[in-house]
Amino acid sequence: MVDLSRLERRLRGAVERFDLVEARMGATADGGEITRLAREYAELKPVAEAVRALDAARREVESLEAMRADVEMRALADEEIGPARARLEAASACARRMLIPKDKDEEASAILEIRAGTGGDEAALFAGDLFRMYQRYAGLRGWRLDVDDASETGLGGYKEIIASVSGQGVYGRLRFESGVHRVQRVPQTEAGGRIHTSAATVAILPQPDEVDVVIDDKDIRIDTMRASGAGGQHVNKTDSAVRITHLPSGIAVVAQEKSQHQNRANAMKVLRARLYDLERDRRDAARAADRKGQVGSGDRSERIRTYNYPQGRVTDHRINLTVYNLPEVLSGAGLDPVIDALIADDQAAKLIALAEE
Repeated sequence: MVDLSRLERRLRGAVERFDLVEARMGATADGGEITRLAREYAELKPVAEAVRALDAARREVESLEAMRADVEMRALADEEIGPARARLEAASACARRMLIPKDKDEEASAILEIRAGTGGDEAALFAGDLFRMYQRYAGLRGWRLDVDDASETGLGGYKEIIASVSGQGVYGRLRFESGVHRVQRVPQTEAGGRIHTSAATVAILPQPDEVDVVIDDKDIRIDTMRASGAGGQHVNKTDSAVRITHLPSGIAVVAQEKSQHQNRANAMKVLRARLYDLERDRRDAARAADRKGQVGSGDRSERIRTYNYPQGRVTDHRINLTVYNLPEVLSGAGLDPVIDALIADDQAAKLIALAEE
């Protein structure tokens, strides 16, 4: 249960700080201090505005409740008080959400990595289904998706596929997709009609700015080689594929989808994202341990979702959410309600943690 009184005190404290910063900005002539205060002002302004909207909604409800004491005004007050209370609840929820610390990568683009897991060819086919689901979802949201590397198996399957997803708020929407996705269905190769269980692993990595991850030339080894697998006329004819190995961490990235120059750029982009994600994991290790099993843990070894074809069911195990619209989810159009529920659950957990501090 969230202690609303503690959250209310935090909101009031934020507004008091906003008023102090605003007053100080008008009183100082120091350029450095003005810059620092302006940054804090920009961060606190949405909180102050949300609290003022909350206060206005609260005054409206109190006014309508007072009107109910007047016999002549009671009918009018009764008609308006329901919607007013709904606005108050919405304003209260909005203000509380303002207290949740923002992930600095919330608005970042992301690297999408999908790998076939247990299940052989069927797992590779499922990895292809997941990729197309995210590809369609990206299109619906107006994001750009570019394949950086792919290892195909035929029939639309992938042992591994890596893509860049560019746009506003990509990481914030997709970050809870990291984990083991499981499928239950009759494989195309199954003559007896038996249901098999296969899996694929999804990783969502925020794309950092180059200034966030500096890679020293002496720390990497770059190898060129011939591309392998399906990929057009250049496959196995020119040394266009690039493998970059980060020597200190041992992380290796291969790109073979485009020209050697573009493959090198793509490989560096993915390497930078993996190193940045590694540093995020180290930085957040204590928090992740405290919240093990919750939505925001980001543990990619955890089974997070099951896609059951015979029942047309999708179940997210972290929040016990089940929907019976599997075709719509796989089309990308039905993914938003699942993601929205995950984000709401994560926000609720963070609010509880804030109230307990």
